[in-house]
Amino acid sequence: MEDSAFDPAALVGQHYRSDDYYEVGREKIREFARAIQDLHPAHWREADAKILGYDALLAPLTFLSIVSMLAHRKLLDAMVGYDFSQFLQADAVLELHRPIMAGDRLVCDVSMESYRQYAGNDFFVTKNVVTTQDNELVQTTYTTIVARTGDIVDPAISRRAANVIMSGVSHDDRRKAALGAVPIAERADPGPPHEPPPHEPRTDHRFDDLAVGDELPRQIARVTRGDLVNYAGVSGDPNPIHWHDSVAALVGLPTVVAHGMFTAGLAAGYLTSWLGDPAAVTKYSVRFAGFAPVEAEEAVSFEFSGRVKSLDADQRSAVIALGATAGGRKLFGRATAEVRLS
Repeated sequence: MEDSAFDPAALVGQHYRSDDYYEVGREKIREFARAIQDLHPAHWREADAKILGYDALLAPLTFLSIVSMLAHRKLLDAMVGYDFSQFLQADAVLELHRPIMAGDRLVCDVSMESYRQYAGNDFFVTKNVVTTQDNELVQTTYTTIVARTGDIVDPAISRRAANVIMSGVSHDDRRKAALGAVPIAERADPGPPHEPPPHEPRTDHRFDDLAVGDELPRQIARVTRGDLVNYAGVSGDPNPIHWHDSVAALVGLPTVVAHGMFTAGLAAGYLTSWLGDPAAVTKYSVRFAGFAPVEAEEAVSFEFSGRVKSLDADQRSAVIALGATAGGRKLFGRATAEVRLS
């Protein structure tokens, strides 16, 4: 490892709080919805959000990836032994306490939950608790990051990544920033967040009309290299393996590959378009199993499917199993959503 004094295990238990809130803008919601091809009307028009009981636009389920990228920056800055181009997301679990809405001011508390090494890779699990400024709980997310340390990364990869990645986020830029940074005072601990009031689901499908094994209609999304470039900019994900051919080739990929959270966002939009009420989703979990290559001059068809896995009569809820393929490749090892139904 280049930075011999850096001990990744020492990060476990560390907390990093946002030094400022993130204000959710209505146009940013529309921009993100467009990036993941989510046309649910509650993301675009206040009148349609009001039908679901909300006075502002609702953000898509995976919108928090923008906020999380900013919140994780302090944590990633401390991981000076790693190269951004060598980070991969293995899975994501989103516990959705209430939808993110235009006008929300979100505060994030990021912590490193665990660390382990396996087969030459380092696995980190982070936890992100997101609240509003009045300490209302919005989302709790868990993310597994797979990283390779600097001493086993081909120097050519780091050099190439440093020359194409956005200024200020390369390995060397982060190392210099970490060495010269002045610590920012953390905000006062507001105490345990409070749960939002329960949402009355207004879904297009009633609990009484569903049965275990019912299948959702399949849906195709057309994805181009331009979609990946746009998502990288909208989400703030700087990893060049999603848009730069030579960096992708250096790390052993056949070509540029789609972001994991881009694919998860497409699948979430597929789910909520069938469900009718994005706020009815209470948990969304995705374990990534494969990657989706996207050539520079050829669109790729992503196919999404779903099935009612289980039903809970007491809670009037269901677990929906989701599937995704691209070019014949299976993208999810396991993907499920817990939803409350009318």
